[in-house]
Amino acid sequence: MDTFLWIAQLLLAVVFAGSGAVKSTMDRDRLITTGQTGTALFPMPLVRFVAGCEILAAVGLVLPWATGIAPVLTPLAAVGLCVVMVGAAWSHARLGEPRAVAANALLFALALAVAIGRLADLA
Repeated sequence: MDTFLWIAQLLLAVVFAGSGAVKSTMDRDRLITTGQTGTALFPMPLVRFVAGCEILAAVGLVLPWATGIAPVLTPLAAVGLCVVMVGAAWSHARLGEPRAVAANALLFALALAVAIGRLADLA
């Protein structure tokens, strides 16, 4: 189980570090043309805030658990990404993008598995 959780944590960290970096550096039009269409429904300050949260969550998924310093932050980062995925799925559903909603559901499931698995490890 530990191996699965590490793979999920690293995969989520890579995905959300990349997504956060893109959302924090590109303008709205470029985001939409590169596939980040869900950002169309939100004001750019909120998009930038979410980008920062995604980058922090990517760090929080790996660093606390790897170092043993405040490991409770790892499942909390995963829960935070679950919240982000609910918002992302909502926006993609409103835009009529079922494939994006499915991708959001998959990322939500991985983040939820990390949250539950790592909380169980803490107990």
